[in-house]
Amino acid sequence: MAHRVNDPDRKARIERPFAWVEDNFLPGRSFSSFDDLNAQALKWCVEVANAKPKRSLGMAPEVAYVMEKPYLTSLSIVLPAVYEVFERVVDLRGFVSVDTNRYPTPERLVSKTVTVYKHYASIEIHYKRTLVASHPRLLGVRDARSTLPGASHHTQTHASPAFAKQAQLLCGQSPVLDAYVTALIKHLNGRGTRALNRLLQIKRTYPAQPFLAALEQASSTVCLI
Repeated sequence: MAHRVNDPDRKARIERPFAWVEDNFLPGRSFSSFDDLNAQALKWCVEVANAKPKRSLGMAPEVAYVMEKPYLTSLSIVLPAVYEVFERVVDLRGFVSVDTNRYPTPERLVSKTVTVYKHYASIEIHYKRTLVASHPRLLGVRDARSTLPGASHHTQTHASPAFAKQAQLLCGQSPVLDAYVTALIKHLNGRGTRALNRLLQIKRTYPAQPFLAALEQASSTVCLI
């Protein structure tokens, strides 16, 4: 979390350990996965960080741990999971976005607000305090889409009422216009109304013959699909 500049109560002994890790643990290393990174970090902590004498302790942390261990109380066997919580609105395709990646939800939740729990290895989606979907978290990728074997991933289009109304106003008057609108709807995939709004405005303000001639020329030179 960001803190006020020159805030002595927040930063004093907090930033220095990060700099030490960045300058001593990370240089020259490579990691094949997060598990490999954690394994190397644990080994470095045991063999280097905790073995180095600290001036504030007057000894190495590992030595201090051995001395304090008999007096320490064990943690609970069941520890609460570490996670981040987000509120998301399910989009028209039935997905929610977390860190630029998309995860499917039941189609009945389209346009509903859901609670998303981002765990280290999984994404859990809850609606009204009930788990409705769980997915392995996508790591190391951006703008990807999660899929599960045998599950529906919302290939159908969920067109809004406004979208359907605009299409209805445009179609049924000319084969050329019908073909153009059909291709445009397929290209838009049922999302967004700006293009249909603009086309409807042009249709209402331009003479019919030049308008249809322009659409016919556009259909022959530009592929909307």
